[in-house]
Amino acid sequence: MKRDPSLDALLDLNGQVLVVDPESHHWVRFVVRRVPATAAKPPGLDYALSLHGPDGERLDGFDNAHAVRVQAGPGGKRLRTHDHRHRLKTVRPYDYRDAGTLLADFWTEVDTVLKERGVIK
Repeated sequence: MKRDPSLDALLDLNGQVLVVDPESHHWVRFVVRRVPATAAKPPGLDYALSLHGPDGERLDGFDNAHAVRVQAGPGGKRLRTHDHRHRLKTVRPYDYRDAGTLLADFWTEVDTVLKERGVIK
């Protein structure tokens, strides 16, 4: 696999908790570590990037901690992926391409949720 130059930036965020809006008390958390590459986690990365509300509830996040169906419902495909996105109570597959894209997608979603909640314009 080709070296991902943005991977070091993502790995450096491991353990960071950042307040994204001090007035509304919204914050983000990064958990990122190297693991052996497997079929479920081909980039050799275990990650969880999450946005939380003032009460600590996860509002949005990207991770690869567990498998999810590609399609929901009883007729959904059994094909599973580990990379996925949580949005409140909904879980959808996520197409992990590289660390830089993951970070960009995460921050885009953070902005979207904060706008929907009236925290930012």
